[in-house]
Amino acid sequence: MAALEAFKAKPDNYDLVITDMTMPKMTGAQLTAELQEIRPDIPVILCTGFSETIDEENIEIMGISAYIEKPILRNKMAEAIRRVLDEMRIRQAG
Repeated sequence: MAALEAFKAKPDNYDLVITDMTMPKMTGAQLTAELQEIRPDIPVILCTGFSETIDEENIEIMGISAYIEKPILRNKMAEAIRRVLDEMRIRQAG
């Protein structure tokens, strides 16, 4: 909830949001929907353990740019961040 409030206060200060699927009071999918109501172009990386509801098709429907399965490896996170930011830059340039 604190992250959502911080984003609402200054949405242009963020280039990317990384969230977990399971959090108190709100899921990562719900947070993504809230963020995208404020700023539809914000890329979101979702971190999750095994989930039958999270796959390539579902993340696209939810507006999630990428997902990383736990346990999270540093190089996988770095690759996802780089890919998502590069895709955002290409969209903005196009």
